Amino acid sequence: MKNFVLEQKKNIWFGTFPLLSEAGVVNACSCRLHGQSALVEDTLNLALHVHDVLELVRANRKLFADAIGVPAERFTTCAQVHGSKVQVVTEELVGAGAVDFADTIADTDALVTNLTQVPLLLFFADCVPVLLVDRRSKVIGLAHAGWRGTVADIAAKTVRTMQEAFGSQPQDIVAAIGPSIGSCCYEVDDFVRDKAEGYEEYFTPIASKPGHYMLDLWGYNMAVLRDAGVPAEQIVCAEVCTADNHELFCSYRAENGVTGRMGVCLMLK
Repeated sequence: MKNFVLEQKKNIWFGTFPLLSEAGVVNACSCRLHGQSALVEDTLNLALHVHDVLELVRANRKLFADAIGVPAERFTTCAQVHGSKVQVVTEELVGAGAVDFADTIADTDALVTNLTQVPLLLFFADCVPVLLVDRRSKVIGLAHAGWRGTVADIAAKTVRTMQEAFGSQPQDIVAAIGPSIGSCCYEVDDFVRDKAEGYEEYFTPIASKPGHYMLDLWGYNMAVLRDAGVPAEQIVCAEVCTADNHELFCSYRAENGVTGRMGVCLMLK
């Protein structure tokens, strides 16, 4: 079984993790094809915060929702700030940011819920999507892990929130690392490495540039999940670099900052 599979429904392309699908959830990482955008022509930008035309983004979200079989009006989003705050989604928060950015959940980079038919939706263009499913207690978590969130252990904090809010046990969780920038393309310097105590092995020195490294965000986040108690055999990675595959997925670095955002959706049925 492949860890990550591309699918097309209703002319919309997206990737899914069979491991998560088997756990009884809807999961989808949108591709950039076949949408409408004033930012980058004909792309499926799903984010409201990147100065695209509001009505086009709303239309793109509806296309994506219809393709993956979720209610667009119940998309629940947050204003990602490269932090490590995790928010539990209760009934009062369902639909936050579905139509307008003004009512999204503020200053948050991960969402957790046990509610059914609530599609969590986060946005990415190189940062790491971390998808979590507690198969026993029926709880899900979705996190946005750029380098700042990664070194702040947002993946572990999301697991911990699932434990504290809903009694999840890490051994019952299956996890996936979505399309994001790979170590082939992600150069950082000592400023970042110095904040990653205990995870230095995921920084490969660049011989020609002292003090610079290629950072493996995939391996780093999988290690954080293992350290949080999620069994290694229950963690999969898409192994798709967004910078190397920016014809399919949005990449801030490869496109010099002029790009939309792919959406990653996770929903309990």
